[in-house]
Formats: sequence, structure tokens, C-alpha cells
Amino acid sequence: MDQDKNLLLVTSSSPQCQLFIDYLRKQLACTITVLPPGSEWKPREIQPTLILLDADHVGEELMQKWHARAMEDERISLAAFNLLDEDHAVQTLSALHLRGVFYRSDSLEMICKGLQSLMTGELWMSRSLMTRMISFLRRQQLNSYRPVCGLTHRELEIIGLLGSGASNGEIADRLFVSEHTVKSHLYNIFRKIDVHNRIQAVNWARQNLGVPPPPDQHYPRRDAGHPRGPC
Repeated sequence: MDQDKNLLLVTSSSPQCQLFIDYLRKQLACTITVLPPGSEWKPREIQPTLILLDADHVGEELMQKWHARAMEDERISLAAFNLLDEDHAVQTLSALHLRGVFYRSDSLEMICKGLQSLMTGELWMSRSLMTRMISFLRRQQLNSYRPVCGLTHRELEIIGLLGSGASNGEIADRLFVSEHTVKSHLYNIFRKIDVHNRIQAVNWARQNLGVPPPPDQHYPRRDAGHPRGPC
């Protein structure tokens, strides 16, 4: 195992969690840091970091933020544990670029074995899960050649940014429009795809548009000196 790689465990503190952390520290030859969900994290070293997200305590919005951060920093890789089953894993993988998944039923020995593989740059997921994800991605590829519910190019841009976890204000900054314009576009998007809130819209986008792109991939920020453009 790469001993220069760090492990960041994002979870809530509990006696059971502490036992899990103590076990990992005995078994893994790496630096292990625990971070409560929602807390800020600034890497102090240049070593690569595997971030292990606790699905029981890290909500969908926070997972999207970690996903966006991993897309911006090649030193970061993501994995998740405490997933219910393979269906839960497929749902999570459809939204996040995870290198490994662990289920609630996995033994401590199995989790350590998987973490050791992840630390060496390998993937950790079952063959059946990989097969389902390949099928999922193929369906997405087919959908990309079909009309998408009458959504305009700008609406597709907005729903993509929405899926990356961006707020209305952040979307407005990246597209150089007002928050009022973003809200108007979101209203039209919700109506066209027949959903009622942001979470439903993101879930729809995962099934029909694929994993959202990393933020700031195509759009400079408004404060970077660029003029404000049309809606």
C-alpha cells in the first residue's frame, strides 16, 4: 500500500465510529483524519488523499460538494461506505465519481482490504455493480442523441450546474446573469421535466443527462473581469 497516501473519513462521532477508526488505524499504514460532515477541510500536505464518505451521515448535497472538489483536485479520490445495497450503490455512482463502495454488511476485514486496494489506485466494486453501471452509461449515451424534453441550451447548462451542487447565486456568477434570471430558468425547467424541486430535478438529470460536469469547467467567474452577458 502507498504509505504516503492519506485517508480522510467524513462521518459523525459515535462510540461505534471510534471503534471503526481505531481498527483502521491498527490495520492501515497511512495517516487517518476524521472530519464531521459539513466541516471545512484544507489539506495540509501534498500527498494524495482518499476521502471515505459515510452515507449514513453525509447527505446528498454534501456528497455533491465533495464530488465537485474531487473534480478540481487530482490529488483527491472518493469512496463511500454504509451503502444499503447494490441498488443504493448504483444510485450513488450515477451522481458521483467514486472509486470504491462499501456496504453496511461488509466486514471490517473486507473494508480494510478494499481501502488497501483503493490506496494503490485500484477500483473497489463488484463485477455485478460494474456491469450495471456500464449498462446505465450506455443508456445515457443513447439518451444524449434524443431531444431532452424541449430544454434549451441555457436550461441544460443550468441543470448541469444544479447537479454539481451550485446555488442559484453561484449559477448566476458562472453564467453572468442575475439570480432572478436563474430562478426563471429553473421554473421553466421544473415545468418541462415535470418535477417540483431541485432534488427531483437533479435526480431526473442523472437518469437522462448523466453525471454533472465539474463546476467552472466551461464558465469563468463574474469577478474574473469578464463583462456580464445576455441570459
